[in-house]
Amino acid sequence: MHFVKHKEDKMLDVKRVNITDDGRVNLTPYILDKSPEMPLSEKRPAVVVIPGGGYQALSDREGEPIAMAFAAMGFNTFVLRYSVGQYASFPNPLTDLMKAMKIIRTHAIDWNTDPDKIAIVGFSAGGHLVASLGVYWNDEKILKLAGVKAEEAKPNALILCYPVITSTEKKEPGTIATAASGHDEPDILDTLSLEKHVGPHTPPCYIAHTFFDPVVFVENSLLFANALAANNVPFELHITQDGVHGLALGDHVTSIGPLLHNKEFSAWVKGSGEWMKKLFEFNCPPDFEYETAIRRKR
Repeated sequence: MHFVKHKEDKMLDVKRVNITDDGRVNLTPYILDKSPEMPLSEKRPAVVVIPGGGYQALSDREGEPIAMAFAAMGFNTFVLRYSVGQYASFPNPLTDLMKAMKIIRTHAIDWNTDPDKIAIVGFSAGGHLVASLGVYWNDEKILKLAGVKAEEAKPNALILCYPVITSTEKKEPGTIATAASGHDEPDILDTLSLEKHVGPHTPPCYIAHTFFDPVVFVENSLLFANALAANNVPFELHITQDGVHGLALGDHVTSIGPLLHNKEFSAWVKGSGEWMKKLFEFNCPPDFEYETAIRRKR
């Protein structure tokens, strides 16, 4: 693995790509090396990681460790640190994500990335941001604010982990209040209730939640899944009974105590990876391609 080279006036080794001039919003790429011994390494699918934090902060536990887990499965990965706190009023975080998608697609060749196979994984408020892109990626008003075209912003798959979805009775009030801050239009809560805006344009989705999540009610995931079904959008939904909020990987890597070490929930990582490999046809190449690659190397 290597950190990418960002093309400006010359090729520079950088750890991250700044999206705002002050570096407050930035994208960190983790690009796997390619090799003639691995034909699938020439053009890998990508996973963009969106940490949670109630639109007030960004969880490190839901950032790089998630990227590393998907990198281990052969995906190029990216971690986006988006607008939070005083900058988090909708649609600011969404325009950040749209800009990040454009950057990834612009550098797809340099980064050995398939521009038509980009998934986004989000946690809690990060799940709200991911689902927002899933329903608003073709919204002309928001695209204009971001300076991005619809085909540049479009996600090819969504992965939602204990996502904030609704602004109705089962909302997570802190996340919704922060996203709605600065708005006086009466329909902002409807805009932020994402289950109401799912359509045939929404990409396939993998959803993981726990029934006993005490912070983001499981109904958030169920509402989104019902909306996907109503619009004939394929999805997988995995609800484990036990588990607190903020489980991240659910294993020792992101655990800070016994409650955050949850073997049952941690299955979402492998499960979503297998789901993506099938969706993106990212599987074993035919034997003859491998043999050709070996001969070429010799």
